[in-house]
Amino acid sequence: MWRLHRAAVTCEVCQSLVKQSPGMKGSSPLQKLHLVSRSIYHSRHPTLKFQRPHLRTSLQQFSSLTNLPLRKLKLSPVKYGYQPHRNFWPARLAARLLKLRYLILGSAVGGGYTAKKTFDQWKDMIPDLSDYKWIVPDIVWEIDEYIDFEKIRKALPNSEDFAKLAPDLDKIVESLSLLKDFFTAGSPGETAFRATDHGSESDKPYKKVSDKEKIDQLQEELLHTQLKYQRILERLEKENKELRKLVLQKDDKGIHHRKLKKSLIDMYSEVLDVLSDYDASYNTQDHLPRVVVVGDQSAGKTSVLEMIAQARIFPRGSGEMMTRSPVKVTLSEGPHHVALFKDSSREFDLTKEEDLAALRHEIELRMRKNVKEGCTVSPETISLNVKGPGLQRMVLVDLPGVINTVTSGMAPDTKETIFSISKAYMQNPNAIILCIQDGSVDAERSIVTDLVSQMDPHGRRTIFVLTKVDLAEKNVASPSRIQQIIEGKLFPMKALGYFAVVTGKGNSSESIEAIREYEEEFFQNSKLLKTSMLKAHQVTTRNLSLAVSDCFWKMVRESVEQQADSFKATRFNLETEWKNNYPRLRELDRNELFEKAKNEILDEVISLSQVTPKHWEEILQQSLWERVSTHVIENIYLPAAQTMNSGTFNTTVDIKLKQWTDKQLPNKAVEVAWETLQGEFARFMTEPKGKEHDDIFDKLKEAVKEESIKRHKWNDFAEDSLRVIQHNALEDRSISDKQQWDAAIYFMEEALQARLRDTENAIENMIGPDWKKRWLYWKNRTQEQCVHNETKNELEKMLKCNEEHPAYLASDEITTVRKNLESRGVEVDPSLIKDTWHQVYRRHFLKTALNHCNLCRRGFYYYQRHFVDSELECNDVVLFWRIQRMLTITANTLRQQLTNTEVRRLEKNVKEVLEDFAEDSEKKVKLLTGKRVQLAEDLKKVREIQEKLDAFIEALHQEK
Repeated sequence: MWRLHRAAVTCEVCQSLVKQSPGMKGSSPLQKLHLVSRSIYHSRHPTLKFQRPHLRTSLQQFSSLTNLPLRKLKLSPVKYGYQPHRNFWPARLAARLLKLRYLILGSAVGGGYTAKKTFDQWKDMIPDLSDYKWIVPDIVWEIDEYIDFEKIRKALPNSEDFAKLAPDLDKIVESLSLLKDFFTAGSPGETAFRATDHGSESDKPYKKVSDKEKIDQLQEELLHTQLKYQRILERLEKENKELRKLVLQKDDKGIHHRKLKKSLIDMYSEVLDVLSDYDASYNTQDHLPRVVVVGDQSAGKTSVLEMIAQARIFPRGSGEMMTRSPVKVTLSEGPHHVALFKDSSREFDLTKEEDLAALRHEIELRMRKNVKEGCTVSPETISLNVKGPGLQRMVLVDLPGVINTVTSGMAPDTKETIFSISKAYMQNPNAIILCIQDGSVDAERSIVTDLVSQMDPHGRRTIFVLTKVDLAEKNVASPSRIQQIIEGKLFPMKALGYFAVVTGKGNSSESIEAIREYEEEFFQNSKLLKTSMLKAHQVTTRNLSLAVSDCFWKMVRESVEQQADSFKATRFNLETEWKNNYPRLRELDRNELFEKAKNEILDEVISLSQVTPKHWEEILQQSLWERVSTHVIENIYLPAAQTMNSGTFNTTVDIKLKQWTDKQLPNKAVEVAWETLQGEFARFMTEPKGKEHDDIFDKLKEAVKEESIKRHKWNDFAEDSLRVIQHNALEDRSISDKQQWDAAIYFMEEALQARLRDTENAIENMIGPDWKKRWLYWKNRTQEQCVHNETKNELEKMLKCNEEHPAYLASDEITTVRKNLESRGVEVDPSLIKDTWHQVYRRHFLKTALNHCNLCRRGFYYYQRHFVDSELECNDVVLFWRIQRMLTITANTLRQQLTNTEVRRLEKNVKEVLEDFAEDSEKKVKLLTGKRVQLAEDLKKVREIQEKLDAFIEALHQEK
C-alpha cells in the first residue's frame, strides 16, 4: 500500500493532464499518465529521464496583450540515482507475470484519485467569467437569430452513439504500453525500480526553493497564462468581427433592411445634434451623456481618439493648437471603415491615405471657418460620424487643449474661452470626463486635473488616462511615481478608473496598427506589469475603449428615460403657452414663416407688372421735372431771359440745352426711373394689406428690398438711346396748335410761381417776421434781420426807380446803398448788400416773368407769324414747351424700359436674394424675431427631440 500511496504523490505532473469529459465513458486515456503510475511495485529500474510538466494557472484579469511569444519556464533538471544490477530471476519472472494486473490496478486507483484531485484544483482556479460578459460583442448573444442551433443539435448523434463510434482508447493505450515495455532495453523490473527511486529523489530540489523565487515564478506563470487566455479571446473576437462584418454587408444589400435600418448609436447621435442647436430655455438643460475628452495642450488627446477610432482622422501639428473647436465623433459599427460629416453625403474611405488626408484638410477648414475674426477658438461643434468593423459604439467630444499661457498670435481671451467651453461640456452631470494627462511631464504642471476636480470632485464620472507611459518609464527615476500618478495620489483628483496607454513613438506617419503593436510590445516588457504597479486591464487603448464604451452605455441607460420625461413636461408647457397667447395662429417655425413671407414678396413683385402705363408716365414725368427744374430755371432760363433781345435768348438756350443733354440729362433720367421703380416696389412691399397684414414680416421685406435694390443695375445701353431721343425732342420748336401753347404757358406759370414762393420764403427768413406776425405771435427780429430788412428796403427803392435794371449791381451802386444806410445808422458789408440784392432782384424778375407769361396767352397768333411786326415776343414759352415735350417723351421711353426689362430683372434679383437668405440661418434669425417666432421654434425642437428620444428608447429596449 505504501507503494500505491507513493505513486499517487509522485504523479502530480500527470494529474494536470487528466481531464474528465462529460460525453465519454470510462477512465482517462492511459497514455497521458506518467511512467511512475505504470510501475508502482517496481522499486528498481534503469535511469529514466523526463521533464516535469509546468503547472499553469488561468486566474487573470482581462487584458489585450496580443502577439506575444510564450516563453517556457526552465526548471533545474532532477538527477536520478542508479541501483546496482541484481540478477534475481524469480523477481523478474514475477514481474513479467504480474505486470498487467499491477498496471491496471495502479492506473485505476492512483490515476483516478489524482485525476479527481487535479480537476477540483483546476475548477477552483478558473475565474468567474460572468464579469467579462461585456467583452463579447452583442451579436454573439444574438447569433442564434442567424444560425439555427436546434436544427444542428438534432442532426448530431447523442453521447451514447458517439461513444460507440469512438475507438476504445483504453485498449489502444494498454496495447501500446505492453509493446513498449517488451521492447525496452533491460528488464522491466530494473525500469520500475529506477523509476521509483527517481520519484523519491525528485522531491529534494523543491524543498530548497525560497518563497521569493516561488512568488516570482508564479507571477511569471500568471502573466503567461493571461497572454494565452488573451489570445483565445482575441481569436474569438476576430472571428466574431468577421461574422458581424458579413452580416452588415448582407444588410447593406437589403436582407435585414428593416431591422438594421439605423443603428442605435446613430439614433442617439441625432438626438445630440438636435440638442446642440436647441436654445436651453424654460429651465430645460441637455443632460444626455457623451464622452468629453479634455486635457492639456499636446497631452495626446487626439492620438488617444485616433487609436479608439482606429484611423488618423485629425489634423496634426508640432506644438501648435490644432483643435480650435469641439469635434463630436460618433463611433459605430459598420462593414466598411468610413467617415462622413453630418451635413455632407461624401464618405471618406479611412483605409486610403488620400481620403484620410482629405478628411483632415476638411476638418481643419471647418475649424477655421467656425473661428470668427479676432478669435482663436470657437464653441461651434463639428459633427463627424466614423463607422467601421469592431469599433466601440459611443459619442466622444474632442475639446481644445487647456493652455496655461496665451502666446503670440492668439486672441487675449483664448485661455478663458477654452475654460468656458470645457466647463460647459463637463458641467453636464451625465457627461463622462476622459481626462488625458501627459505622463512624460511632471504631474504638478498639469492644469486640466484641477479643472476636472472642480467639475467632478468625487470622481464618479471621470476616467483618468496617462499617456506617453513609455517616455515616463524611461525618464522618471522612480517607477513608483507612475503608480502614484495613475492612482491619483500626487494630486487631489478622484476617478472612476485609471488607465495607462502608449500613443506611438512620436512619428505622425505611424499607422494605427504599428502603434498598437508597439504599445503591446512595450507593456509586455514593462516593469509596470511585472512588478504589479499596473494591472493588465489598466493598460492599452483597446482596454480603455472597452471600459469607456461600457461606462457610456451604462450612463445612457440610466439617464435617457429621465431626460425624455423632462422634455415631455417642457413640451406641455410650451403648447399651453402657445394656446393662451396665439389661439388662432398656426405654429409656424422660422423656416415655415420664411417660406410664407417668400411667397408674399414674390406676389408683390409680380404686382409691379400690373401698374398702368399712364401711372408710370405720370410718376416719371413729375419726378424727372422735380429733379431737373432747378437746373432749367437757374442755369438755362434765367441767364437767357436776362439778355437784351430774342436772338441772344435763343442762342443761349440752344447752347445750354445741348450741353445739358450730352452730359447730365440722360443720367438724371435713368436715376429718376430707378428711384421710381424702387418707390413703387417699396410701396407694394410695405403698404398694409388690411387684416391679413402680418407685421412679423416687415423686417424681412425691408431687408429683401434693400438687398435687391443694391444688386440691381440699370441697363448700360439705356442712357445712349435716351440721349438721342432727348436731343431730338429739345431741338423741335414747332408748336402745332393752341392747346399745346396753352399747356406750355400753364407749365411755365407753375414753374415760375414755385420759384417765386421759394424766393419769398428765402426773403422772409432773411428779414424776419413782418409786422403782422410780430403783433399776433409775439415774435421779434434779430439784429442781423433788421440790417437785412433795411438793406432790402433801400434796394427796392432803387428798383422802383429803374425797373429795367440788370441782374448785377455796379460798384458805385453798392457804395451808394451803403452810404445811405450809414446815414440812418446802419452799418452794412458789401457782401451783405449783394446777397440781399440777389433775392430782391430774383423776386422782381419772377413777378415780371409771370406778368409777361400772362400777356403771352394771346401770343399764339404772333408765334405762327414768327413774331414779325410785333412787340410781343414769347420765346420763353417756346422754351418751356420744348422742356415739357422732352419730359413727356423721356417718361414714355423710361416706362417702356421699366415694363419690358427692368421689372423682370428686379424680380430675378428678388428671387436670388430670397434663395441666399434661405441658406443663411443667421440672417433668418436676425430678420424673423419676436416671442411668437421663438416660441414656435422651441416647440418644434422640443417635439423633434422628444420623438427622437422615444424612438431611441424603444430601440434600446428592443436591444435588451
